[in-house]
Amino acid sequence: MASDKASRSKNERFREILIDNLLIVFMIIAVIVGIGMGFGLRNHWSPDDEVKIFYLNFPGDLLLNMLKLLILPLVVSSIITALASLDKRASGKLGLAAVCYYMTTTLIAVILGIILVVSIQPGFRGNEIESTGSAKRSNPLASLLDLIRNCFPPNIIESCFSKKETEITYENINMTKYNGTHNVTELYEKEVSAKIKTQSGMNVLGLVVFSIFFGCTINHLGERAKILLQMFEALNDVVMVLVRLVIWYSPIGIMFLIAAKFVGMSDPVKIFAQLGLYFATVITGLVIHGAIILPLIYFAATRKNPFIFMYNMLKAIITAWGTASSSATLPITMDCLVDNNGVSPVVAKFVAPVGATINMDGTALYEAVAAIFIAQVNGITLDISEIIIVSLTATAAAIGAAGVPQAGLVTMLIVLTAVGLPTEDVTLILAIDWLLDRFRTAINVIGDSIGAGILNHIFRNTLSSLSEGQIDDAIGLEDELDIKTENSNGVKAVDNMAFKDTYTKL
Repeated sequence: MASDKASRSKNERFREILIDNLLIVFMIIAVIVGIGMGFGLRNHWSPDDEVKIFYLNFPGDLLLNMLKLLILPLVVSSIITALASLDKRASGKLGLAAVCYYMTTTLIAVILGIILVVSIQPGFRGNEIESTGSAKRSNPLASLLDLIRNCFPPNIIESCFSKKETEITYENINMTKYNGTHNVTELYEKEVSAKIKTQSGMNVLGLVVFSIFFGCTINHLGERAKILLQMFEALNDVVMVLVRLVIWYSPIGIMFLIAAKFVGMSDPVKIFAQLGLYFATVITGLVIHGAIILPLIYFAATRKNPFIFMYNMLKAIITAWGTASSSATLPITMDCLVDNNGVSPVVAKFVAPVGATINMDGTALYEAVAAIFIAQVNGITLDISEIIIVSLTATAAAIGAAGVPQAGLVTMLIVLTAVGLPTEDVTLILAIDWLLDRFRTAINVIGDSIGAGILNHIFRNTLSSLSEGQIDDAIGLEDELDIKTENSNGVKAVDNMAFKDTYTKL
């Protein structure tokens, strides 16, 4: 009987590995076909054929819709069940360790980006760069207050589809000053009014904060709130099953998302001639951070091979590249962490959603590089104090960036304003930002995953609810469970199955 069970277990494991690798192959093929399809269709379509591109993007829109549909139930159920079932002494330590990891890796990414852009100086070289759009005005203080305000939404239902944003009205004022020889008239902008407006889009940060407090409260109440814990655990299990269904559709969606983007590029040759060195600087920083620094941190903390861990996350990384959204990738990230890398569900349920909300290594690096690049384009050399301001502001702005496509472009304005750079010059990098967004999102997901792996290793003993002696007893009972018969009312069988299921998960 034992040999038959071992044989079945090996066959099932082999089937799982085959299916997982097959899906990864499909995703890689989808990326290659999508790029080829995009450049092939450029011979027949032009970027101005917006209707055709709109229809081409339809399968990709479906993928994004399905992934975004799962974000709300997944984030809420994951964080609540993780904190509600975590040991009270470990919950605070896990949260503190996660925040320390996020802040450290984000600051490292910013410093790396600054070193590269100051060394390479892409803004002082190459052809003249053309503006490609318009920028939105940004106010650093208002943005900071909005970040804090959205942590505490007034209505938890409303936060599922909207968030608050400060709208400031400006008035132009002419001021005349005497410069020593004659009067000079200068134009100033004065803030005359400010109000809170509702902006469409899920307030993920508010949902995360609410879920953290809700889960901790369930943990504190214990048996009195056990039914709530069971409800959210069931919800989480159902959502993860739906995630696996969506994963099999993802190669098709990714293929069409990429194809539509490449068809929509106005002039790839001209764009890369103008922004090639800037693009190379950002990509170099992302590769160094994602392929060297993060793996070294993982190896130093766990003494395990980081590249095996990252290979097991390949589905999530490719999905992040294809969708350019770490929030949309969250369901697949959690699936890969638990099923492929053996990360404790408790750690994955807490670290991954919080990481997708506030841990943006790739975005922080990009913002630091872009800000100094724009300064270089304007012939401005930032001094050491201004570079420090860029690093701190980029770190803070990245934490507030939403996990949606091109969210970093919005928070970039905060960094530019902090060092007095013209915010309208953010349009200089718009033409290529959509492509860089995909690479930095992939790095964001890698950073979240590495963090979950490290914290899982650090808290591996704390998270175990059974002592070694209890585990030995469970192993001895496993074979007995197969031969015991249920009693007349079936209670014994139910208890055995419940215990066996718990032991299997552990």
